[in-house]
Amino acid sequence: MSEHHLMKPIAGSVLVNGSVSGELLVSDVGLSFWGGVDPLTGHIIDEHHPLKGQNVKSRIFAIPSGRGSCSGSGALLELILNDCAPAALVFTEAEDILTLGVLVAEAMFNRTLPVIRVTQREFNTLQTGVAVQLDHGELRIVGSQTNNTPSKPPSTATSTSVTLTDLDRQFLDGMHGDAAKMAMQILLKIAKIQGATQLINVSQAHIDACIYHGPSSLEFARQLVKRGAKVRIPTTLNAISIDERRWREHGVNESLGEPASQLGYAFTEMGATASYTCAPYLLNTAPVFGEQIVWAESNAVMFANSVIGARTQKYPDFLDIFIALTGRAPASGSHQDEGRRPTVCINIEPINSPDDSFWPLLGYHIGLQAANDLPMIYGLETANPSLDDLKAFSAAFATTSSAAMFHMHGVTPEATTADAFCQQQGLAQTAIAVTKQQLLVSFEELNTAARPNVDMICLGNPHFSVTECATLVSLCKGRKKHKNSRLLVTLGRDIYQAAASQGHIEELQTFGVEFIMDTCWCMITEPVIPASTRALMTNSGKYAHYGPALVKRDMHFGSLAACIDAACTGQHAVAEPAYLVNPTAPV
Repeated sequence: MSEHHLMKPIAGSVLVNGSVSGELLVSDVGLSFWGGVDPLTGHIIDEHHPLKGQNVKSRIFAIPSGRGSCSGSGALLELILNDCAPAALVFTEAEDILTLGVLVAEAMFNRTLPVIRVTQREFNTLQTGVAVQLDHGELRIVGSQTNNTPSKPPSTATSTSVTLTDLDRQFLDGMHGDAAKMAMQILLKIAKIQGATQLINVSQAHIDACIYHGPSSLEFARQLVKRGAKVRIPTTLNAISIDERRWREHGVNESLGEPASQLGYAFTEMGATASYTCAPYLLNTAPVFGEQIVWAESNAVMFANSVIGARTQKYPDFLDIFIALTGRAPASGSHQDEGRRPTVCINIEPINSPDDSFWPLLGYHIGLQAANDLPMIYGLETANPSLDDLKAFSAAFATTSSAAMFHMHGVTPEATTADAFCQQQGLAQTAIAVTKQQLLVSFEELNTAARPNVDMICLGNPHFSVTECATLVSLCKGRKKHKNSRLLVTLGRDIYQAAASQGHIEELQTFGVEFIMDTCWCMITEPVIPASTRALMTNSGKYAHYGPALVKRDMHFGSLAACIDAACTGQHAVAEPAYLVNPTAPV
């Protein structure tokens, strides 16, 4: 594409104001900054992204939106404070996660960068390598003539007025402390970006900002504590970066273990419960259908909205605690009926007797197919997925999609309403087909290991449930683990106690299973994964995607039964799943 296509200036909608110049770095594929960008260098490390190996530092980075983890805001803050961030961000979609990272840097660390939103048509004219100027939302080639009239900015609600209650004004006036005042100020900026005209009450929070990205994570929390931050609603904490009670036993370096522990303590000092799980829907505090909540952690958001029918947006790190400090959230997105309506329909080709690897594989693939859409999924009406299957689907879908939920016809609680909307709008007649051949391609993408050797089996991303522990017992019974293989399971404290009370923990430890609490595989590195370990295996679509970039190891992906086979033999011969090659029959 010739850079002359950019001669006409582009007037973007300003999300964060500023003026910079730099070279464009462009992709039509969204990117999770957490797990996708090295916070110490700015290099893109996502093994599955077309820009892998490129560096975002000082570039004007243009992508449709972020995707995947809610921790992207924390990752961007760390990049900003490490002087490795993009010079500016350009999006086509509403993007709260990364924008919030900039707003926090601006409010708490006096650092910022411009963020704008452009139309898809204008985005299509952008080209990597072109030097451009971004000045208060206007984007033009360096040295181009300035007498051209800029294009009109895309429709945006940044000027929307938010109606405030007396309580909201009290927060802004500082009557509930400095931390709550700042929280409300930033919350209102996000509300305006989302087009919300009011805030709503939420009943509980789950905080993802307790993950340690680097010094900025701890400094953020410490500043809140110094400002007197206290949560106003029941609040649980996501998995942290270490097993808080045993990290020294695991050989974790003090440089990580100590600040990661202190970060968790800071949030409990604000009044949060040290649940330390990425699967809060397994706790006895799980919400019910229709309950308005504020949850971060992408898989938890997906499960809450889609499987339970509770209502939360895909809240980024930092905004989760800001809402917990006020008990107020923007009345927009998936909090409202219109934000829960499908935007695309997907038909699944009939599959013959799938095993449990089908669900994370399908979630991963549909997330790629509907990256910025809320899908209505047909073809699984007789599949009878378990809650563990839907947990695995939710996590994998959330990894590759920017959506906050999905509907599954005949399975999820709002699917009947969603189906009626699809029929009325004609979406069902233009459904995207997902074939077995396409799923085979995604299966191969998740299997990056060239050799059959398996050194470590990694289970519990998201955290294991009691029923998964019971299934694991049945798969291990009467078998012997290979002497050179390790089998590690991550899970929350509450689930560990429940599984122990049923005898599962003792049986699994006899087999040789090792348990790690408080953290999960997306945060586990050396020495828990020894330097000598070369190949990992998992049944998690989420970890199969993130793992190769995070720990620089080969990755095998398969069913839970295949993982136990590998634990017993030390090998996994990658083969096409039978359910994708057998003659077609109903699920």
